[in-house]
Amino acid sequence: MQHADEALVIAGRRFASRLVLGTGKYPDHATMQAAHIAAGVDMVTVAVRRVDLTGKSGPGILDFIDKTRIALLPNTAGCYTSDDALRTARLGREALGTEWVKLEVLGDERTLLPDVSATLDATKVLVAEGFKVLVYTSDDPIAAKRFQDLGVSAVMPAGSPIGSGLGVLNAVNLRLILEAVQVPVILDAGVGTASDVTIAMELGVDGILLNSAVALAKDPVRMARAMAGACTCGRDAFLAGRIGKKLYGSASSPLEGHFAERPRRGV
Repeated sequence: MQHADEALVIAGRRFASRLVLGTGKYPDHATMQAAHIAAGVDMVTVAVRRVDLTGKSGPGILDFIDKTRIALLPNTAGCYTSDDALRTARLGREALGTEWVKLEVLGDERTLLPDVSATLDATKVLVAEGFKVLVYTSDDPIAAKRFQDLGVSAVMPAGSPIGSGLGVLNAVNLRLILEAVQVPVILDAGVGTASDVTIAMELGVDGILLNSAVALAKDPVRMARAMAGACTCGRDAFLAGRIGKKLYGSASSPLEGHFAERPRRGV
């Protein structure tokens, strides 16, 4: 019997789509907008440090997002210290009118992996200030539990380094995170193609955030549509429950019954 899926709920808000896209690296704003529509997303991330929030330079990213339908998730991309991330988060709140933030504090420019210690420091402050923090972190289940204990709204472990396209490198750790926390787990970073999304969703994550895999694809709009389909299919497979893995084969047809009892030819 098929059971209806529950909606994704983050910080009390319901989302119809479990896929979140970014807004950077697209060939142009119109392509970005078309990709968002093709994917059917209802939340997108916006890098506060990389967006003209004043509108003085003419039409920008924000003018190509239907904010009546799509929620904005400001992020602190490009921050390498907790103080810098705090300033950026506060700027995003004032400029975009939302207490939601995707918190990133990066460890170095080469890997773009998170500085977990600095991110923990920033998390404490932002949660105390009333922010709804969705935190970019490593695939360490201990760190994920600590972020949950600080009051984040979601943990966002990296599947692999940002923009690498390597997919989920450590499925075991991802499963341990899912066991360790009760807040939503959103895979963030490393997705290269639709199969990566399906694999992550089949593991049981609550959602996927990606950007480069769509924005830098040869056909971003088609890839966005593929990512949305993969997200849905992976979720369905997780809910359906896969069969167990076995070392040896197992016949898919029953050995008992009318046809199994018919005499063999020549006997």
